Amino acid sequence: MTENSLWYKNDIFYELYVRAFRDSNADGWGDLKGVTEKLDYLSYLGVDTIWLLPISPSPLRDDGYDVSDYCGIHPMYGNMQDFQELIAQAHQRALKILVELVPNHTSDQHAWFQASRDPAHPEHEKYRDYYVWSDTDQKYQDARIIFVDSEKSNWTYDPVRKQYFWHRFFQHQPDLNYDNPAVQEAMLQTVKFWIDQGADGIRVDAPPYLFEREGTNCENLPETHLFLKRLRAFVEQYKPGVLLLSEANQWPEDVIHYFGSGDEMHMNFHFPLMPRLYMALARGDRTPIEEILARTPELPANCQWGTFLRCHDELTLEMVTPEEREY
Repeated sequence: MTENSLWYKNDIFYELYVRAFRDSNADGWGDLKGVTEKLDYLSYLGVDTIWLLPISPSPLRDDGYDVSDYCGIHPMYGNMQDFQELIAQAHQRALKILVELVPNHTSDQHAWFQASRDPAHPEHEKYRDYYVWSDTDQKYQDARIIFVDSEKSNWTYDPVRKQYFWHRFFQHQPDLNYDNPAVQEAMLQTVKFWIDQGADGIRVDAPPYLFEREGTNCENLPETHLFLKRLRAFVEQYKPGVLLLSEANQWPEDVIHYFGSGDEMHMNFHFPLMPRLYMALARGDRTPIEEILARTPELPANCQWGTFLRCHDELTLEMVTPEEREY
């Protein structure tokens, strides 16, 4: 383990929503060429690593977290040549690029799902078990509904397949079936693809929900950690130094398991800390920070908490009580 391989411990990360950042062609939307044009500006700010929010093809019903093709670029943002030029120009300035991986679910427009749902599809047999299907919507009743304001169930009936499919997020985002070895392999190949394009790191979206087991809340399951260890081993063997950053939006005592013994994620976001930074400022009292840090376990030497001042995942202030939100 070299100092250079631990670059993420001291880097300043900049979350960048490409769609709203810099429009290079006056079509009303930010794009990859626009990001490339502003690299000197980002470097001037002191940024070390640029975290790009989803840029893959998508219907954009969930800001790109509803992926319809894992190995492509949404035409709104440009093409793969534009991405490779961004990587090249960033690396010339000693900047790193982090890309999104959304492993838990796809868009219902993804070719995999279209084949899985339709018994008449020519590739149905290949993809029939790529998603979590059931004859009943009564399985996994102990799993919470994340978006209670819009979703009444984690199951949605598909009239083509005549079964229910599982989704922890929106009903247009069917969950992949990680009990299928082919799904795990497909995700590893997706990671390989983006490493081959020059990405310096992968931000892994929503890993707590990868597996389902009856009688559990279907979060943070042992099988999830086994897959993440496999993912880490794959990355370490294929290209050491590539970062895996996890978005496990949980309390520190749960998130600590996503580091494993230093053999799962390199980094995890520390979600409860951010609102307490602002709460402490509003109160003029450091107690909220001290309390959450006291609940924060020590990490393996090669791991790092991702502490942040603002992030799109915590705009809802999920990690504070209604009373604390008043601050």
